[in-house]
Amino acid sequence: MENNTPEQNFAALGLTLPPAPVPLGVYKPCLIVDKTLITGRVGADLDADQGKLAARQVGLAILATVRGYLGSLDKVKRVIKTLGMVGCPHDFERHPYVINGCSELFAQVWGPDNGVGVRSAVGMGSLPGNIPVEIEVLFELY
Repeated sequence: MENNTPEQNFAALGLTLPPAPVPLGVYKPCLIVDKTLITGRVGADLDADQGKLAARQVGLAILATVRGYLGSLDKVKRVIKTLGMVGCPHDFERHPYVINGCSELFAQVWGPDNGVGVRSAVGMGSLPGNIPVEIEVLFELY
């Protein structure tokens, strides 16, 4: 994997990117959460494993957005910071596990050095549209 490009790593995963989300307000497109039909609060409507899969889906939407705007995942040098927000009840405590769904995907695409940056994983009482996960990522570009 070390000699492969991020695009080659992604292709080897056998995954398909969803369409890049379209902004629904005044904000930068690369901060968009994907528009799947996954809804509900982790720890109430979804278990932690379902939340982790939702975070992976958000990661795929982020990859689609990056590729859509930059033309290639190869233009990303590394992940700098990930902020993962989990919609959940106040007593849910597995936020890092849930956000690993996205972080593990990025590590597979850009490798363990460039695909893993600093990270925060926090719980929120609610998220827009009752989505279970919202993720913001800062990338360093070539």
